[in-house]
Amino acid sequence: MPDAYVFDHVRTPRGRGKPDGALHEVPTIRLAEAVLRALRDRTGLDTAAVDDVVLGCVDPVGEAGGDVARAAAMLADYGDGVPGIQINRFCASGLDAVNFAAAQIMAGQQDMAVAGGVESMSRVGIGASGGAWPVDPEIAIKSYFMPQGISADLIATKYGFDRTACDAYAVESQARAATAWNEGRFAGSIVPVRDVNRITLLDRDEHMRPGTDMQSLAALKPSFPAMAEQGGFGAVALQAHPEIESLEHVHHAGNSSGIVDGASAVLLGSREAGAAQGMRPRARIRAFANTGSEPALMLTGPVDVTKKVLGRAGMTTADIDLFEVNEAFAAVVLRYLQAFDLDPAKVNVNGGAIAMGHPLGATGAMILGTVLDELERTGKATALVTLCIGAGMGTATVIERV
Repeated sequence: MPDAYVFDHVRTPRGRGKPDGALHEVPTIRLAEAVLRALRDRTGLDTAAVDDVVLGCVDPVGEAGGDVARAAAMLADYGDGVPGIQINRFCASGLDAVNFAAAQIMAGQQDMAVAGGVESMSRVGIGASGGAWPVDPEIAIKSYFMPQGISADLIATKYGFDRTACDAYAVESQARAATAWNEGRFAGSIVPVRDVNRITLLDRDEHMRPGTDMQSLAALKPSFPAMAEQGGFGAVALQAHPEIESLEHVHHAGNSSGIVDGASAVLLGSREAGAAQGMRPRARIRAFANTGSEPALMLTGPVDVTKKVLGRAGMTTADIDLFEVNEAFAAVVLRYLQAFDLDPAKVNVNGGAIAMGHPLGATGAMILGTVLDELERTGKATALVTLCIGAGMGTATVIERV
């Protein structure tokens, strides 16, 4: 079975996902075009050799609908023979796009592919695509449906993470992201977003607040008490976990992932396909996995899928040099650290979505690229990338630097 290799990756900066955000004027397809075009130009890629473009998109409706991957490939002047497909596994869509492409290569059915994701959360609102899970009582009741923020508070309550611990984690994420930017650690992968006149709209992650400290976070009110009480979701949480007497609300805008716009792209292929274009691989996809997890806790999927992917790879956490765990909420990463007794210095070393934001369909491929750059910067060998997912799932990928 051939191996699948990563040859390069790029991402846009993350723009604040609001009407006054720097990327609000940029249509979804243009964000995707920017990374596809940049990936081609910087590698000298002959796009006729690309067997597929796989892009994650969590709300593929309106301007983001109708197979945005194929449309973006055409807009980026990829060859007419390059197909495209949009996939959706909620927050892991971008990482699953990489895994789907890698699987095709490993199966010998493709030689080279581009994978990644895109989300314009300022233009196509979160949840715009709808779905039965939140609104159909038959499945909502069965799965103990609750908004993810309630689930995050449930995790914090169940596993003992108080407001101070969650805020301290958020402060550290902001500090690490600021250091990474100040030291130029993202410089090799960022694609500035420009308008039709080639004027730069954004070249730096816009959501960051490097001056964040415990005092500023302490001034923020928890985001989810009203939702828990008036919406009845607090009762749902306690029904799912009756061992908990009451729900502690510890999450707010400062220790939760930011709503942002952005896109990402990763070039994958067999060693032979890369060599034919004069490219050297940067990393090998060693293993990947998906799993379902308890729907009520919902966001503990990274713990479950990490056990699965490490077993598949014949590895333990001791074999992993760096971990990237999407910072959907502070409690997600705190639970991950707790479950595996990990050294925090090995996890999200350049900050994460709390500081820089979480452009849903793009994040997975973004953080895979981030950790690859960090492996190269530090001379380390292996990394594990994982994300929690709505409805209780987890996705993970293990890469090995070449």
